[in-house]
Amino acid sequence: MSILKEFGDSEVFRAFATYVAVVLLKMMLMSVFTSYYRITRKVFANPEDAAAHAKGGDLKKFIRTDESVERVRRCHLNDIENIIPFVGLGLVYVLSNPELSTALLHFRIFAGSRILHTISYLTPLPQPSRALTFFIGFLVNASMAYAILSTISYF
Repeated sequence: MSILKEFGDSEVFRAFATYVAVVLLKMMLMSVFTSYYRITRKVFANPEDAAAHAKGGDLKKFIRTDESVERVRRCHLNDIENIIPFVGLGLVYVLSNPELSTALLHFRIFAGSRILHTISYLTPLPQPSRALTFFIGFLVNASMAYAILSTISYF
């Protein structure tokens, strides 16, 4: 129990927990966006979903791909590929006892990059806006990994 209390009292951990909640909530909202796009465009991946909307009609016209739905899905997959490493690396980074200001910089830049990535993906903004926002988040993860390896590695 004392470890949990110690974590709860840590400003760095509280900052990390805040930004993890922000990016995980953003990632969860991508599921809602996908559902919204599927329903409003009447585009479904599963026959049982299509059947609920076909009302006795041809299921094949509802089971198809749509560029808008696929764009949201790809954005969601990109979140999964980047936010999960952030959560894992960030937790170990917090355990490496970084300065609060440095940790906040990492966490804020990552969260901002993921939010801007979603905006640039769904709008869609011209490249290289999406690529830049992706690489900024990637570099934050790489920076935390470097900090971990340079301070608490066991080589």
